[in-house]
Amino acid sequence: MSDGTRRDSGVPVSIPDSSIFPLLWVVAQKQVVLLLRYPLNTLSRFLTMFIFFLVVFFGGQAVAGPAITDTLDGIIVGFFLFTLAITAYSGLAWNVTREAQWGTLERLYMSPYGFGTVMAVKAGINVCLSFLWGVALLLAMMLVSGRWLTFDVVTVVPLAALTLASVIGIGFCFAGLALVYKRLENLFQLVQFGFVPLIAAPVWSYEWLTLLPIAHGSFLTRVAMSDGVRLWEFPASELVILTVVSVAYLAAGYYCFVFASRKARREGLLGHY
Repeated sequence: MSDGTRRDSGVPVSIPDSSIFPLLWVVAQKQVVLLLRYPLNTLSRFLTMFIFFLVVFFGGQAVAGPAITDTLDGIIVGFFLFTLAITAYSGLAWNVTREAQWGTLERLYMSPYGFGTVMAVKAGINVCLSFLWGVALLLAMMLVSGRWLTFDVVTVVPLAALTLASVIGIGFCFAGLALVYKRLENLFQLVQFGFVPLIAAPVWSYEWLTLLPIAHGSFLTRVAMSDGVRLWEFPASELVILTVVSVAYLAAGYYCFVFASRKARREGLLGHY
């Protein structure tokens, strides 16, 4: 809001717009500290995805031989987007559970910024971190496979960001469920596996798949990185569909999160785990 008023907690609190930057700094600093404080856990997350790619790449070579080169671009881009999606999604869905375990969830809710604003900032920081993870894995995959894709920042970053917007919406939805129902770790993992068919969805054959999260953005990103198509060279209708669908999922997910947070507060569930 232009006047800096926050209403997420139900009570308007006036905060200067410029004061959002300390919140951004604190959230970013906390994320970096957690990554550096547990280096083995951080490294294992990266190695898990990289080893998974090695299994698919070398296993495919052993089974299909040279034929795997026909799908190599799609495999690399798919792993890149899957890494982005997992990092962005888990940063929200799992964060609520961890904050409840740490006993800091109620403190976040009492923030003068409003609980929704704090979580939105966390989502933004998670997206930035997901790009760091994704680019690092992308470089490693291209180095191992010898297949160098086009990575035009002006094209790939907006397409990937719009693709992640729908993922953030899903993350908000399940973060809201975690506020009310608490232990949902197994469900979180099932949802992560659901990203795989969405990333690989044949949007070019079935137009209705563009209405699903991730699917359309994955297709456009794959075309951009494989064929070197620039952002302004895509049909305007394709970009409009991607934007509308992604924003719709983001808005719906955030609404579900706000609704669930209010329900959890009314029923006194914030301090429970």
